[in-house]
Amino acid sequence: MSRAVVAAYLACALIWGTTWYAIRLCIGPGGFATLDALALRFAIAIVILIPIAVRCRPWPRGSQWTYLVIAGVLDAVGYLLVYLGEEHVPGAVAAVLYGTQPLILAVLLRITGMEALTRRHVIGALVSLAGVGVLFFDRLHVSAQQAAGVAMIIGSVVVATIYSMIMKRHAHAVHGAVSTTVFLVVTAVVLGIVALVVGGGPPLVWPPPLWPTVALLYLAVIGSVVAFLTYFWLLHKTSLLVTSTLVFVYPLVAIATDALFERETLTGQAYVGAAITLAGLGVSLRRVARRAPDGQL
Repeated sequence: MSRAVVAAYLACALIWGTTWYAIRLCIGPGGFATLDALALRFAIAIVILIPIAVRCRPWPRGSQWTYLVIAGVLDAVGYLLVYLGEEHVPGAVAAVLYGTQPLILAVLLRITGMEALTRRHVIGALVSLAGVGVLFFDRLHVSAQQAAGVAMIIGSVVVATIYSMIMKRHAHAVHGAVSTTVFLVVTAVVLGIVALVVGGGPPLVWPPPLWPTVALLYLAVIGSVVAFLTYFWLLHKTSLLVTSTLVFVYPLVAIATDALFERETLTGQAYVGAAITLAGLGVSLRRVARRAPDGQL
């Protein structure tokens, strides 16, 4: 496997795996309102990205603009669904639900024929999903009243899968910094409009709360700018089947992050779940690595 591809894969896993903790810190007690936090996160991100993108070429042409705008709108919808969904269901439930992404992708790939689907990928995804379930088994408490939250998380999974497919097919000829900037500008505009129209949270205060602000900056700069630039580069260099397996690594990173910052003790069940999840990843990625030409995934 190309070292750059492996590095990008690990970077996405580490960054987005730690954003769960950062989100809780950002919108938790004494922090920002959910919609304000979302809007500010992507507003800060585009302030950083726009000066970079204006110097890059090539820019989108014709229908590429349309697809990038659609992908950005879907990203905004996906983030709204996952943030609002996690107000109703525990993060552990969200982690397990997000583990269904490779299976949803398998269905969509089967329908569109965009990539060849292997039985090994499906088996590996099922094994990894079972591992994530074991990892969070003692936290999977969902009541009938939380059904709306579950539906929102599943909706965000579907939306994220669709915009990844759009970016894979229609943004490959555009410079990565440009496509990421257009994508996130649209996301920021949609989320900003929603925050202004809906509102309802506590007003922003000055000076802003220290640690929620640090978390917000981490989510904007690292969790959005760096992560999306890396993810879209990875998406161009490898397949959707490979990038979809990232959802199984996020919970492992999130568990380790919680253990580090919240001093949670990892149980034997957590280690068993992690081992099963990694075994499933091995099944999914082994065939891809074998078939990769020129040392790349």
